[in-house]
Amino acid sequence: MASFSEISHDKAYASRVLDAFINIGLTTLLVISCLLVLKPFVPLLVWGIIIAIASYPRFEKLKNLLGGRGGWTAVVWTVLLLLVMIVPILLLAGGVVESGQNLIARIHDGTISVPPPPAGIETWPLVGARLSRMWNAASTDLTQLLIRFAPEIKAAIPGVLSASAGVGLTVIQFFIAILVSGALLANSVPIAKFTRALCIRIFGEKGAEYQHLVGSTIRSVTFGILGVALIQSVFATVGFLLVGIPGAGAWSVIFLMAALLQVGMIVLIPAVIYIFATASTTKAIVFLVWCLFVGLMDNILKPILLGRGAVVPILVVFLGAIGGFVALGLIGLFVGAVVLSVGYKLVLAWIEGGAEQTLLPRPM
Repeated sequence: MASFSEISHDKAYASRVLDAFINIGLTTLLVISCLLVLKPFVPLLVWGIIIAIASYPRFEKLKNLLGGRGGWTAVVWTVLLLLVMIVPILLLAGGVVESGQNLIARIHDGTISVPPPPAGIETWPLVGARLSRMWNAASTDLTQLLIRFAPEIKAAIPGVLSASAGVGLTVIQFFIAILVSGALLANSVPIAKFTRALCIRIFGEKGAEYQHLVGSTIRSVTFGILGVALIQSVFATVGFLLVGIPGAGAWSVIFLMAALLQVGMIVLIPAVIYIFATASTTKAIVFLVWCLFVGLMDNILKPILLGRGAVVPILVVFLGAIGGFVALGLIGLFVGAVVLSVGYKLVLAWIEGGAEQTLLPRPM
């Protein structure tokens, strides 16, 4: 039979296990409750953190110029960010809305017209014949073509309206996120200490290395993917405006999304075809050369900007950013790149740790 001390020990052990189970359950419940409360603010906080990390080096330079006054520097920097990021978005959104209104008005008045397709388009492989028939139908009787595709257009209208509302919501989120980033930058010193302590708590002695990894990855994605896409979009928009392509604002937004997905050239192809069909040959050739310049620009800029400060291979950051964008949208550019970069470093550490264990001398 079990002794009294053994029974007491078993009861004490069972009590400790029950206490641990209750503590873990209450902690999990508390964490889930906090996440549910903060769920509406998570996108704003994440964007605020991303903007703060990406702009921190420039913020520090401005802070030094202003004599080290962090509060005033944060205010000035927030205003500059609002001007740099929000004003172009508002102008671009206004251009898209104006283009849409003009298109609707021209369709309503019956003044919209489509030029005939260029000669030889029907000989293009795969899509030539179908594209030639649709283009001819649009140039001869656009109203009849719109009536023919009325069900598809009607089905697409809710999606277009939803996308438009999403763009407006995104602009508001960016506005608030910039304010959040300003507050984070104003308290950058204690926040940096907290994040370093958190990384050390999670990753141990390599916590500072992983903290640097997250910051460098976010800055690489900001300048190497998002920055390059914005630069390309600016040059593409200049080309659209100079040749007078209809709906230049809408074309610019579509090109920006395509450039983020690394397929910006695909958007430029129909624009080039339209200019060749409607403008002079000289103007069309100049526009073609300009589009080639815009499309190939990222081959020069991306290796320079994407690899700046990165502590993991460029390919890892690039694949993480593109995969994250496809899975999670715009915020996935950064989340995907950070997750894949941290995972890559953890795998390397695991492999190196296994190699070190293999190389250790075995006891005799």
